[in-house]
Amino acid sequence: MMQEPFASVAMLALATAFAGAAFGLVYFAALDRTAVLLATGRGWLGPSILTFGRIAAATIILALIARLGAAPLLAAFLGFLAARAVALRAVRRRE
Repeated sequence: MMQEPFASVAMLALATAFAGAAFGLVYFAALDRTAVLLATGRGWLGPSILTFGRIAAATIILALIARLGAAPLLAAFLGFLAARAVALRAVRRRE
Protein backbone atom coordinates (compact mmCIF):
# COMPACT_ATOMS: atom_id res chain seq x y z
CA MET A 1 0.00 0.00 0.00
CA MET A 2 2.85 2.40 0.66
CA GLN A 3 4.30 1.85 -2.79
CA GLU A 4 1.47 3.49 -4.69
CA PRO A 5 1.72 6.99 -3.10
CA PHE A 6 5.50 6.94 -3.40
CA ALA A 7 5.27 5.90 -7.03
CA SER A 8 2.81 8.68 -7.80
CA VAL A 9 5.02 11.28 -6.10
CA ALA A 10 8.06 9.94 -7.95
CA MET A 11 6.24 10.06 -11.28
CA LEU A 12 5.01 13.58 -10.56
CA ALA A 13 8.54 14.65 -9.65
CA LEU A 14 9.90 13.10 -12.83
CA ALA A 15 7.26 14.84 -14.93
CA THR A 16 7.97 18.20 -13.31
CA ALA A 17 11.71 17.67 -13.81
CA PHE A 18 11.11 17.29 -17.54
CA ALA A 19 8.78 20.29 -17.49
CA GLY A 20 11.44 22.32 -15.67
CA ALA A 21 14.06 21.29 -18.20
CA ALA A 22 11.81 22.17 -21.15
CA PHE A 23 10.91 25.51 -19.60
CA GLY A 24 14.58 26.14 -18.84
CA LEU A 25 15.57 25.60 -22.45
CA VAL A 26 12.97 28.12 -23.59
CA TYR A 27 13.94 30.52 -20.80
CA PHE A 28 17.63 30.47 -21.66
CA ALA A 29 16.93 30.75 -25.39
CA ALA A 30 14.94 33.90 -24.64
CA LEU A 31 17.79 35.14 -22.43
CA ASP A 32 20.25 34.58 -25.26
CA ARG A 33 17.98 36.43 -27.67
CA THR A 34 17.68 39.31 -25.19
CA ALA A 35 21.46 39.57 -24.93
CA VAL A 36 21.81 39.57 -28.72
CA LEU A 37 19.20 42.31 -29.08
CA LEU A 38 20.90 44.42 -26.42
CA ALA A 39 24.33 43.90 -27.96
CA THR A 40 23.20 44.93 -31.42
CA GLY A 41 21.62 48.11 -30.11
CA ARG A 42 18.24 47.63 -31.78
CA GLY A 43 16.32 49.53 -29.14
CA TRP A 44 15.01 48.68 -25.73
CA LEU A 45 11.43 47.54 -26.36
CA GLY A 46 12.22 44.01 -27.61
CA PRO A 47 14.66 43.15 -24.83
CA SER A 48 12.31 44.65 -22.24
CA ILE A 49 9.39 42.54 -23.44
CA LEU A 50 11.51 39.39 -23.47
CA THR A 51 12.81 40.11 -19.98
CA PHE A 52 9.34 40.78 -18.58
CA GLY A 53 8.02 37.65 -20.31
CA ARG A 54 10.79 35.48 -18.90
CA ILE A 55 10.27 36.72 -15.35
CA ALA A 56 6.48 36.45 -15.56
CA ALA A 57 6.62 32.95 -17.05
CA ALA A 58 9.08 31.74 -14.41
CA THR A 59 6.93 33.17 -11.63
CA ILE A 60 3.74 31.59 -12.95
CA ILE A 61 5.23 28.19 -13.74
CA LEU A 62 7.13 27.85 -10.47
CA ALA A 63 4.10 29.01 -8.47
CA LEU A 64 1.90 26.41 -10.17
CA ILE A 65 4.44 23.67 -9.55
CA ALA A 66 4.88 24.79 -5.93
CA ARG A 67 1.19 24.06 -5.37
CA LEU A 68 1.98 20.40 -6.17
CA GLY A 69 4.42 20.11 -3.28
CA ALA A 70 8.06 20.35 -2.35
CA ALA A 71 9.32 17.31 -4.27
CA PRO A 72 7.86 18.41 -7.62
CA LEU A 73 9.16 21.94 -7.08
CA LEU A 74 12.65 20.69 -6.29
CA ALA A 75 12.56 18.36 -9.30
CA ALA A 76 11.44 21.19 -11.59
CA PHE A 77 14.23 23.40 -10.29
CA LEU A 78 16.79 20.66 -10.89
CA GLY A 79 15.47 20.27 -14.44
CA PHE A 80 15.80 24.03 -14.87
CA LEU A 81 19.41 23.88 -13.65
CA ALA A 82 20.12 21.04 -16.09
CA ALA A 83 18.79 23.22 -18.90
CA ARG A 84 21.09 26.00 -17.70
CA ALA A 85 24.07 23.66 -18.02
CA VAL A 86 22.99 22.71 -21.55
CA ALA A 87 22.57 26.37 -22.50
CA LEU A 88 25.97 27.32 -21.11
CA ARG A 89 27.62 24.45 -22.96
CA ALA A 90 25.98 25.58 -26.21
CA VAL A 91 27.22 29.14 -25.72
CA ARG A 92 30.76 27.97 -24.97
CA ARG A 93 30.81 25.85 -28.13
CA ARG A 94 29.57 28.80 -30.17
CA GLU A 95 32.44 31.01 -29.04
